[in-house]
Amino acid sequence: MKSGEIREKFMEFFQSKQHKVVASAPIVVKNDPTLMFTNAGMNQFKDYFLGNKEPDVRRVADTQKCLRVSGKHNDLEEVGRDSYHHTMFEMLGNWSFGDYFKTEAIAWAWELLVDVYKIDPDRLYVSVFGGDEQEGLAVDTEAVDIWKAIVPEDRILHFDKKDNFWEMGDSGPCGPCSEIHVDLRSDEDRAKVDGATLVNMDDPEVIEIWNLVFIQYNRKADGSLEQLPATHIDTGMGLERVVMAIQGKKTNYDTDIFSHFIAKIEADSGIKYTSKYDDSSKTDIAMRVISDHIRAVAFTIADGQMPDNSGAGYVIRRILRRAVRYYYSLLNIKEPYMYTLLPMLADQFKDVFPELKAQEDFVKKVILEEEKSFLRTLEGGLKRIASIEVSDNRLDGKTAFELYDTYGFPIDLTNLIAEDRGWTLDEVGFQAALNEQKARSRADAEKSVGDWVEVVADASATLFKGYDEDRLEDVRITRYRITEVKGKPTYQLVLDATPFYAEGGGQVGDIGVLKSINETIHVINTTKENDLIIHHVNALPEKPTSQWEAVIKEDRRRLVENNHTATHLLHAALKEVLGTHVNQKGSLVKDDYFRFDFSHMEKMSIEDIKRVEDIVNQRIQQNIPLQEDRAIPITQAQESGAMMLFGEKYGDTVRMITFDKDYSIELCGGCHVPATGKIGVLKILSESGIAAGVRRIEAITATAALDHINSELDQLDEVRNQFKSKLPIAESVSKLIDENKDLTKQLDQLKLTVANAQIGILADKARDIGGVKVVASIADVDDSKVAKTLVYNLAEKIGESVVLLGIVSNGKPQLLCHVSPSLIASKHYSAGNIVKQLATIIRGGGGGQPQFASAGGSDPSKLEEAINGLEGLL
Repeated sequence: MKSGEIREKFMEFFQSKQHKVVASAPIVVKNDPTLMFTNAGMNQFKDYFLGNKEPDVRRVADTQKCLRVSGKHNDLEEVGRDSYHHTMFEMLGNWSFGDYFKTEAIAWAWELLVDVYKIDPDRLYVSVFGGDEQEGLAVDTEAVDIWKAIVPEDRILHFDKKDNFWEMGDSGPCGPCSEIHVDLRSDEDRAKVDGATLVNMDDPEVIEIWNLVFIQYNRKADGSLEQLPATHIDTGMGLERVVMAIQGKKTNYDTDIFSHFIAKIEADSGIKYTSKYDDSSKTDIAMRVISDHIRAVAFTIADGQMPDNSGAGYVIRRILRRAVRYYYSLLNIKEPYMYTLLPMLADQFKDVFPELKAQEDFVKKVILEEEKSFLRTLEGGLKRIASIEVSDNRLDGKTAFELYDTYGFPIDLTNLIAEDRGWTLDEVGFQAALNEQKARSRADAEKSVGDWVEVVADASATLFKGYDEDRLEDVRITRYRITEVKGKPTYQLVLDATPFYAEGGGQVGDIGVLKSINETIHVINTTKENDLIIHHVNALPEKPTSQWEAVIKEDRRRLVENNHTATHLLHAALKEVLGTHVNQKGSLVKDDYFRFDFSHMEKMSIEDIKRVEDIVNQRIQQNIPLQEDRAIPITQAQESGAMMLFGEKYGDTVRMITFDKDYSIELCGGCHVPATGKIGVLKILSESGIAAGVRRIEAITATAALDHINSELDQLDEVRNQFKSKLPIAESVSKLIDENKDLTKQLDQLKLTVANAQIGILADKARDIGGVKVVASIADVDDSKVAKTLVYNLAEKIGESVVLLGIVSNGKPQLLCHVSPSLIASKHYSAGNIVKQLATIIRGGGGGQPQFASAGGSDPSKLEEAINGLEGLL
């Protein structure tokens, strides 16, 4: 059975059990401060478990793109070394939100595995929660009794909280779980050792394939547990693992999910894959790393996360660089390679996750440019190693950590290089430096979240009225909590209704005030935690049960609306001018300016920027009215041609924003002007590249744009007045530039004439050192370009020689050296090596080619000492 059929049968099975099959959420998480990436199938349903939102349906099934490389589920270093860990994986799951519970979940899991997938029941074991005295939790006898009716009792294994009690995080919904494990060993091995003894023992052939979580408790911030009012089911089965079991393979990488990638890597590298899982075949590890990591990198980029130096972007960059290191150092592939696997990956998932196929060229370009950049960094790391001076043939841990942190060298690669050079490695020192960095990161991210204190029991979700109202009366606080960040308390409130827009879709959150009869509280930001609207305030109310008036800062919101609508008009104009390949890749919409990121492979010309700006301003002048369809079926929006952004999760009903149905139609939850004329004018300030294939426009509108334009005109008037000319200002400036170029040429020629006048004096200073003619002197020149010409002219005059001149330019010392080619060959002299060593005397650095090199420094008082140091070197 092929992997695609296995996935399809899962969906069909749960559809027959009245489950609604939903789409995967993006792998990149946007509205959950506790997560960077979707790491489990339940992430998109957290609000249902937390009681923040009522589900539309009670039974759901899906296949979810997941990524586990950081935080609690940090599996990155295991990937490629064992047979079943992955970065990106598919999680097949079924859920019940307050509907069925343990009986159905257990029975259906067994039915699917045994009756539909035909897995031998004699190879299956089940685990249950064995209780925890410290928590005051008993054995999950309910699950035990259900399983007894299905499997022999010796197949039911009891495990502790570590293995069989699932928790969302430090706090939140949780509960016991029951896992199903499969024994993939040969009959001979099974006869020797009972599979029950290998469950949860990290045996690569006795593995968990399905986890059935019974959510029935809530973990509070103080660590205590309370019973939930409703119970839920959350199950997760790794597609890669169940495919391995069904296809009768020993490892995930031997299944049809990965085998074609490994075959291609074999063919491209010319190295045979042997399917070994120990350090005897590092090339096997490299092939597995590459075939796994391409999935994680490609899908996260397709879902909107670009590689970066911090946050989620850094995680993606780290995964990609790990793959590059492996193919570079172990497969002897020295050119960008990962991007070549994109077409195969996009075709494999085109019917499951079509967003990758739709952006294939873009994702491919991003990965290619990232690879090019890191390969240059790797070369720099190898040069750094070549320059390292070790003591007692021991590479210290601090330097090893520098190679890891700056150049991306894993410790095992550094170890290999050290062994080749006959060095030992200070692994203890490396680990200490690594732990120190981790401690700093933990301190920077330190955050303590308190429990919500309910003011109104069983309150429904916050009703957002900010599209229509700037202020609301008779508002109630339904709950509040205190969160500590780096030891400082912050205060958060939830209201039953609010006009405050929560940060999302690039638009900043509203600020304003909450007023009661006796007090006023300032709202300093509004954010979302999944779908929960949170008001960040400067203090907790003295009397939370009061009635409140909620008022946003109206003038700020109006400016934000101008800029948000401007992003829609800009998006449409970019497509019109540059082409339909343009897609939004991010935005930031504030009151004073906005930025808009979009896919495009090259810098925009000045003419194209002007055309885009003109089109947007024409649309503004047309005063196009807003057409808002607040809750329409997504199918209707798609039929209308609405623009949908990759990496966004859309529900069955959506909000569609239209400014002229023939110009701009987008799905959007943000705030907009009632008509485009309100924007006044748009002015583009800059256009730049921020990543491979991604450009960024920064722009302003309304009063900010007019102020900017008036400021530019004032400066232009000042320039015009300086010229006191009747010529157009552009002609006057052009004429001035031409005159300046002519004068600069004359000055350079004059400087060179003065410098060449010193040739005779300097040539007379030539000495014989070991049979070599040498000139080493300070020259009366303050221009490095002129000095270089002087060095060459002097070398030409005196013939075979070494020439070293020192100058001071703008208060900084410089060394310039020329070595005749015959001396490079006969004496092995190198100008580059000479200046590199002498530059340390003037507290600087530099280098160059064997024939000519230069260096700069910061201490001109040491210039003569550096010049005198040449004789000792030669």
